[in-house]
Amino acid sequence: MSSIADILNQFESKRVLVVGDAMIDAYMWGEVNRMSPEAPVPIVEINKRESRLGGAANVALNIQSLGATPILFSSIGSDHYGDLFLKLMKEQNLSTEGIQRISDRNTTVKTRIISDNKHVLRVDEEEVSMVQDEKIIKGLKNMILNDHFDVIIFEDYNKGLLSEKLIKDAIQCATKKNIPTIVDPKKKNFFAYKGVDIFKPNLKEIKEGMDVEFDVKSESDLSKYVEILRTKLQAKGVLLTLSEFGIYFQNEDNIFREKAHQRTIIDVSGAGDTVVSVAALALACKLESELLMRIANLAGGLVCEKVGVVPIRKEDLLKVSLQ
Repeated sequence: MSSIADILNQFESKRVLVVGDAMIDAYMWGEVNRMSPEAPVPIVEINKRESRLGGAANVALNIQSLGATPILFSSIGSDHYGDLFLKLMKEQNLSTEGIQRISDRNTTVKTRIISDNKHVLRVDEEEVSMVQDEKIIKGLKNMILNDHFDVIIFEDYNKGLLSEKLIKDAIQCATKKNIPTIVDPKKKNFFAYKGVDIFKPNLKEIKEGMDVEFDVKSESDLSKYVEILRTKLQAKGVLLTLSEFGIYFQNEDNIFREKAHQRTIIDVSGAGDTVVSVAALALACKLESELLMRIANLAGGLVCEKVGVVPIRKEDLLKVSLQ
């Protein structure tokens, strides 16, 4: 089996297109010392504020942190948060060539209020209506057909960029150029990603997307519903993250499953971004399915030990073993 160091070395030569809903993850850190006299809620005395790249932009950060080159294709608003988003991209040395600014639209911002390393409240400012702009679809198609990418990630947060037409056209272009594709889905476009290489829902998403209920501990149930999903999507594989129950991968020939690694779980925010990033790079490197699943599972667990949405760090991966 390849060592993690060997795998990370392979990642460094890869160029990744991340297509999806980007946002700002804002944080307000403080202390709770008393309850409000106005309502039965805690008062958080804020002592620190921070803004980070989130959503598909956090996937791009994960790709960059793993040594590869990400190009983010996304849309933001013409508001002051859009200005902040571009500033954060430049501070992280991420390319902005694929960022589409849309007039009269708000940039998505998720603000988390945190005290004692625990979420007290999250406030979302967002616009989820579908982006109706043929120029954006044309721009994405031109980028896929005229640039070089080793893998394409679709990062869907149901914030309006990924319409059924954009998804269909992008997958057709990727197929034409033999570029592997992987999807981190949400409920709305769940069955729009036909013909992808890997479809990566979590347990909540597969149940909501398929409108089914099953026992996650039942191997027969897992195999049954994942195979139904894989067949319906005409996907080569389904990578299903199961939180504390680990990870499950099913392709045309085999089923692989691994338990969750024992971790001190602090915050699961962003774990899915890390899993899809590592899996995408493993796919680009043509790693074996079981190895792809195992290193993605390992990385997803590691970021849960951090507060807030943060990318995986190479040094953290190098400290652990796949054995």
